[in-house]
Amino acid sequence: MNILGMVMMMLLLVTILLGGHFFVYFSLVRFFSIEAANIKITLAVTLFLLGVSFILSSILAHYSENTFTKGAYFVSNLWLAVGWNLSMALILSWAAIGGLKLFNVDFDYKYLALFSFFGAAILSGYGIWSAFHPQLKNITAEMKNLPEAWQGKKMIQLSDVHLGHIYDQHFLESVVAQVNAENPDIVVITGDLFDGMDGQLASLATPLNDIKAPQGIYFVTGNHETYLGVNNALAALQKTPVHILDNAVVNIDGMQILGMSYPARDEKINLAEAIKKVTNFQAEQPNILLYHNPAEAAHAREAGIDLQLAGHTHRGQLFPFQWITQLIYGKYAYGLTTEGDFSLYTSAGVGTWGPAMRTSGRPEILVIGFEGA
Repeated sequence: MNILGMVMMMLLLVTILLGGHFFVYFSLVRFFSIEAANIKITLAVTLFLLGVSFILSSILAHYSENTFTKGAYFVSNLWLAVGWNLSMALILSWAAIGGLKLFNVDFDYKYLALFSFFGAAILSGYGIWSAFHPQLKNITAEMKNLPEAWQGKKMIQLSDVHLGHIYDQHFLESVVAQVNAENPDIVVITGDLFDGMDGQLASLATPLNDIKAPQGIYFVTGNHETYLGVNNALAALQKTPVHILDNAVVNIDGMQILGMSYPARDEKINLAEAIKKVTNFQAEQPNILLYHNPAEAAHAREAGIDLQLAGHTHRGQLFPFQWITQLIYGKYAYGLTTEGDFSLYTSAGVGTWGPAMRTSGRPEILVIGFEGA
């Protein structure tokens, strides 16, 4: 993206943020019948600062990592989600006002404002809890020509952990404990392990050393690794037992594990053509593709892939964005999709991007069992 494009995108983001905060200001003034100038000014200034805090804290956290910048980043990102939930509740309140007026019902609007605060608080509280408590999700993958050694084998997929200023070493330790409790044979990480922010990546990744998977841990990059610099991410992982699959394949007991790296920024690839160029990959043999983005599902199927494991969509992360991801990715937006001999599972991911909140579905650690089709 060129400089002009970045400036335009930043202006659009600022416009959306300030517009949303003006809506909150306007609604609160009307619902509470605020007339005092000093209260209006205080409310306007507060909401303006909250409106720009996300951008300012992101810039600060990118260039300086300390307790203050991490705290500011966490709070401003969290407010972004709380403010969104409050805005949705206020929209419902305005809709209720329209309905009440339609039937000539007299009503004290401040109760609608209180409803909005209460509803946003309940939803946000649940979302914060959910964001730090990924659930185990069990599926069975049916595959043609499944090698006998893979009958009953257990694989765990981790995706979109987003280690960085919010999800730290302690969070990953808890995830690793959940993984080890399942006694997996193999663990795969399908991108966005890191959040795309500069920081002490090597220390963040240290808990990966404790994963117990006798047949290995395998990793492919996601879009956020390209933001922070792929070499930085890979350098951190080279100090762990994790095997990096950079457009490469490894054979495990007759199953090909193929890892395709996420394209560099502003680069587009045809996944089917890229797979054909991978040395030693044989499409007619049983295989599992690790590729971060489910949007290339048609190309993966064209290339002879049996099972693709993806992430990226976060299942929308915040309600009702799961409907938007469904519009973009269709049936591949979340969960298991099977088309003939091809299957794809899109994980909801383990962590979050931006706000540490999940209101469109729980984060997950995927546990995969295998059966012959």
